[in-house]
Amino acid sequence: MTDYAITIKTDEDKDVLNEITKIFSNHDVNITYTHLSVDSHDSATIDFEVEDVTDIDKLIEDIKSVPEVNSAEIHGSSNDIYGKRIVIMGGGAQVSQVALGAITEADRHNIRGERIGVDTIPLVGENSIAEAVDGIARLPRVSALVLAGSLMGGEITEAVKKLKEENDILTICLNMPGSITDVVDLVVTDPTQAGVMAVMAIADTAVFDIDRLKGNNKF
Repeated sequence: MTDYAITIKTDEDKDVLNEITKIFSNHDVNITYTHLSVDSHDSATIDFEVEDVTDIDKLIEDIKSVPEVNSAEIHGSSNDIYGKRIVIMGGGAQVSQVALGAITEADRHNIRGERIGVDTIPLVGENSIAEAVDGIARLPRVSALVLAGSLMGGEITEAVKKLKEENDILTICLNMPGSITDVVDLVVTDPTQAGVMAVMAIADTAVFDIDRLKGNNKF
């Protein structure tokens, strides 16, 4: 095992994060995710997910040697615990139907060892949805985005183009008016089926290759 999640509790100090990252660098460890929060008692909690660890015991020992560090605990990584994420956004009625299909299909695969979660956010308005699409790139573990609405284009389309250029995230939308259908990987008419196909496309336990649908991507 070379990937770990480490939770470090420290006294709040402007140099403590720098000292900890120096230790990771000295151990040739790659940081894949980090989150820092400061509570009301002048202490902080820093969550790291790291990979390429060769000596976890020595790494933890060195972290605990930093004077400001109060504790350092090892956990399973978020990817191992929570796995992949599907995000569904758009109109509330359509979002709920896509979620119905996605959750039902995810349950079948999770029983067989997958870890697939479904996040939903009902949104209206071009600016709000475009901003949410842009934010997908900053969320951890997202494997697929489903846009569920009645009309999408303009800034939403541009946000999806940018997302696809910079990230390996599957994009699916419902069959609707607007330019969004020209840029996503798959267009599905039935919302429940859209949720099912999103799960099948990212599940390792599914025999489904979305690349075979290229050129005929509307259903």
